Amino acid sequence: MELLNKNIRNFVIVAHVDHGKSTLADRFLELTGTVEKRKMHEQYLDTMDLERERGITIKLQPVRMRYRMPNPKHEILNSKKNKSSEIQNSLEIRNSDLEISSSVEYQLNLIDTPGHVDFTYEVSRSLAAVEGAVLLVDASKGIQAQTLANLHLAQQSRFGQNAHSDAKSRILDSDKAESGQKGLVIIPVLNKIDLPNARTLQVKEELSYLLGIEPEEILEISAKNGLGVENVLQRVIEKVPAPKQESNETLKALIFDSSFDTYKGVIAYVRVFSGFLKQTMPIVTYASRAKADVLEVGYFSPGLMESKLLGPGEVGYIATGLKDPGLIRVGDTITNPTMLDKQFFHPLDGYKEPRPMVFASFFPVEGEDYDMLKDALSKLKLTDASLIYEPESSAGLGRGFRVGFLGMLHVEIISERLHREFNLDLIISTPSVEYSVKLKNGEEMLIRSAAMLPDPSRVEAVLEPIVSLEILTPISYLGGVMELIATYRNTYQATEYIGKETALLRYDIPLSEIVTDFYDRLKSVSSGYASMSYEPKGLVKNDLIRLDILIAGDLVEPFSRIVPREKAYLEGRAMVTKLKEVVPTQMFDVSLQAAIGGKIIASESIRGHRKDVTQHMYGGDITRRQKLWKKQKEGKAHMKETGRVNLPQEVFLKMLKR
Repeated sequence: MELLNKNIRNFVIVAHVDHGKSTLADRFLELTGTVEKRKMHEQYLDTMDLERERGITIKLQPVRMRYRMPNPKHEILNSKKNKSSEIQNSLEIRNSDLEISSSVEYQLNLIDTPGHVDFTYEVSRSLAAVEGAVLLVDASKGIQAQTLANLHLAQQSRFGQNAHSDAKSRILDSDKAESGQKGLVIIPVLNKIDLPNARTLQVKEELSYLLGIEPEEILEISAKNGLGVENVLQRVIEKVPAPKQESNETLKALIFDSSFDTYKGVIAYVRVFSGFLKQTMPIVTYASRAKADVLEVGYFSPGLMESKLLGPGEVGYIATGLKDPGLIRVGDTITNPTMLDKQFFHPLDGYKEPRPMVFASFFPVEGEDYDMLKDALSKLKLTDASLIYEPESSAGLGRGFRVGFLGMLHVEIISERLHREFNLDLIISTPSVEYSVKLKNGEEMLIRSAAMLPDPSRVEAVLEPIVSLEILTPISYLGGVMELIATYRNTYQATEYIGKETALLRYDIPLSEIVTDFYDRLKSVSSGYASMSYEPKGLVKNDLIRLDILIAGDLVEPFSRIVPREKAYLEGRAMVTKLKEVVPTQMFDVSLQAAIGGKIIASESIRGHRKDVTQHMYGGDITRRQKLWKKQKEGKAHMKETGRVNLPQEVFLKMLKR
């Protein structure tokens, strides 16, 4: 028997990275019996090896759980039965009361989301499919920047509306910080209260200030040992509203994710808002007009579990049988084919197209692997809707793709997945941002790599993207954090205080300054306690030039980058110094040079392998040795003139992390 719509709860867990989302999800799976204890392992919903190795969630993962909760009506009935026999005989207890069950079974649809700033788009897609959010905060680390960013997303999210809105209001505005008043229902939970360094009372005060609630309303748990976890599930059932039931039976299902199966084709992850989905029924996607017959319908447990149908309010999947990944788009509406031509039909609000922040070029080491790279990117696009790519060609590197990412961690993850899952060896260019170039003839062009920058004689101005940067740090690290930011180009905006021990710094800063090593340096200077988030703010004119890297006299395009003129020497020196460490030693001396135009501004060299060609000689005239040394020297000189340095993929990956 299918559960009633009123017994369904859809919710997500949102938090900063490493605050215990995956551990809490593990306890939910154990508590509800969704996964057998013998099969249970840590980070159960994190299905990729990369997620377990790095200890972070990269991909959203839905799961359906069933939970039985004591029925309050049954408790009332028991209290009536315990009254005096005189009251019992008064027939106040109706026959219908005797049929009330002692517990009610609820269907809980959880979507486990990432916590890193680079994967905010995954969070926004999840929020559009649910009615509530568990906001998880580490009691030892307190509120962090991504906690604020995710809270902001949840408060601005509307049920069935765009979850990726560009609201300019800030979270700290008290009139917009009421829990659940403006968007999803927020359930604040404090995790890791059993740690010796937990600051439970202090963090509860900060969280209550942000949400505009009493500290007593914040749940305290330890996801690791299960303390208080059941209270979270019960609070979800009590506070999160059941899905709204539309009056008509028109099929409307929102696609919030997808994957690909060799036999079943594209599998769409959907949230049904109205109508039903069942096997063999014809469907159509509203935006792409892709028609299909449903091969299979089911839910996540957390693997794919086939069922008879999906009804209103439920979260599940449908196997479409479509072989073209581009036909199923995240944010599209699935409906009946007859609805396409109806004027009264309005699709569900989807998502804004993700705006990539960082761009890098991917070229296969072997030219014949181009088609494999194209196929691999199209399959990754299914599981990562924020991935954007377009064909690109280079005179020295051949055909490849210019790929857009949401941040540097995103670049690393995608490159690792291409290598592991598709066995592709790649040449990866230095990541850059998108610049706007105004030419002297009045034209404007967008460039995403240094190779696209026109000749300086044609350029009137170069504009680069600026972001609004927020850094949350304990006050004890405030001085060190501000000293770090002073080494970057920035415009100070404000400092605010959350509670007694936490400061929020706001800056306007060029995006190119923070997409490479800024996050790692911030963590280092703050002993891991500071955190950051950023939002696009616009474009600003700056004096920017192209910096090239030459290895053994050959220009290596992937290492070219656009830098501020005043920082060109420091950047060039840093790059050749790093290359000296990571480029493998060759059979000949290799020169490493940083250049602006035709001017060399920094240089290093790597000495080649040397073989003792006189090792086999015992005594004899010195001229015999000199002849061998001369022959070796001439050979080395010839190799230096004609030899090429083949850089393995590890060199490019290490330069990404510079």
